Amino acid sequence: MKIQANTMRGGMVIEHQGKQWTVLKIQLLQPGKGGAFIQVEMRDVATGTKSQDRWRTADTVERLEVREIDCSFLFRDGDVFTFMDSTTFDQFNVPGELLGEKAAFLQDNMEVSVNFIEGKAVAVNLPQSVTLRIVEADPVVKGQTASSSYKPGLLENGLKIMIPPFVTSGDRIVVNTEDITYVERAKD
Repeated sequence: MKIQANTMRGGMVIEHQGKQWTVLKIQLLQPGKGGAFIQVEMRDVATGTKSQDRWRTADTVERLEVREIDCSFLFRDGDVFTFMDSTTFDQFNVPGELLGEKAAFLQDNMEVSVNFIEGKAVAVNLPQSVTLRIVEADPVVKGQTASSSYKPGLLENGLKIMIPPFVTSGDRIVVNTEDITYVERAKD
């Protein structure tokens, strides 16, 4: 099915230049002169190689029909992740490179959806946000009291994220898994 390039999202599977690609990241770029365009980081489903491409926002791309299955994350064994189909209880493995940096957000028994094309897992879709604890946060620098100033913080899963100055070590925060950004302080 044809869709406009600006409606692509992470986890979608598209056909481009005769190959199947899983969309990893999308960035809308608006240069000072000329029209806006979409820069897309994607992974070849067959070989696992990454590529970047650009489309104008008015361009169309072919979105592939994907079977989406609700699953639970069971465990990680090295660079292989094991999931269980929530309806049939069948277990299957997914290689770590399919998840990329989002693998750090997986938690035991987390409900996810896995996309399949022709019986092969091509993408794992995490919940839009997860709650994690800050284990290390830089102190606030005096004079940086503007609301837009952020400081680096280290999450319990090992990822670094920019957090507001009022967040301290030990706080639980909600993190957007799509672009790995701070959303809000978690309500306990």
